This record gives sequence, C-alpha cells and structure tokens, in this order.
Amino acid sequence: MMLLKRLAVRRRQLTVRRPRAARPPLLLIAHLVAVFVALVACEKKDAAPPAASQAASDTNTPATPVVKPEFAKLVGKWQRPDGGYVIEIKSVDPIGKLQVAYFNPNPINVSRAAAYQKDGGVKVFVELRDVNYPGSTYNLAYDPQSDQLFGQYFQAAMQETFDVTFGRLKEP
Repeated sequence: MMLLKRLAVRRRQLTVRRPRAARPPLLLIAHLVAVFVALVACEKKDAAPPAASQAASDTNTPATPVVKPEFAKLVGKWQRPDGGYVIEIKSVDPIGKLQVAYFNPNPINVSRAAAYQKDGGVKVFVELRDVNYPGSTYNLAYDPQSDQLFGQYFQAAMQETFDVTFGRLKEP
C-alpha cells in the first residue's frame, strides 16, 4: 500500500503540467462581441413591432399604412392657365412621397416630389431635373375651397421666381 502511495506521488512529480496557451484578450473580446451580435440579431428577427403584431393578431391581415386624406386629395392632373404646363400627381404614399409627372407639353424629368403639412395646410414640393430645368422647383399650397394649387415656381436656368396657380383638370 505504501508502495502504491509512493508511486502515485512519484507519478505526480514526473507529470509536468504545461500551462494552457492563453488566448489573446483581443481574440476573446472579438468572440464575445460576435456572440452578442448574433444573439441580438436573432432576438430582433423574432420580435415584431407592437403595432404590427397587434394589428395582425386582431385581423389576421398585415397592417397597411394609411394615406392622409389631405394628401389623397392631391391625386390628379393640374394645369397652369398660362400655358400647357401640367403636373400629374399619380399617387401619394403615407409619408407624403409623391409620384409625379410634369409636362410642358412634353415630359420633363421630376427628380423628387413630396407633400407635407405646414401652417395648418397641405404643401407640395416638386423639383425638375432635365434639359433647361437644372433644379427648377415648384413650392405650392393646396386650397381646398377653390381646389387649386398656388405658390411659386423657381426657374433655375434664369434664376427667376414666378407666382403660379394650377387648376385641377376634369377627366372627360
């Protein structure tokens, strides 16, 4: 029995423990960050926004954003009485982005267009980017009583501003 104890002690003495290779701290931190990012990404993917999940559970249909009624009134064709200038507002999205075509009488490229509310009214902004229209803009306000758009047109090529009015074109 003594012999077994001696052998065990001797064996321990002969066994040289090599220290574990220490991982560099940056590598360890990188691994921890990667695990954290993966967990956060999985958590976000599974979670739905409260409003969307509530609407889906109530009606079993996906929630669709609603266009403001004030903006919906802008859809249509509008013509300036002083020429063949026509703004055609084809659609408006819930945040006010407009899909617009502009004619003089040929099509002119519209680079951006938006509807927004300011000072209690509905405003329309249209920017043109085409030959002879290097950033010309319309800043218009909608008048619901007369069903007209009125405001200013900045002609960028001439650096001049004009007061303008557009009346709604009635569909035949």
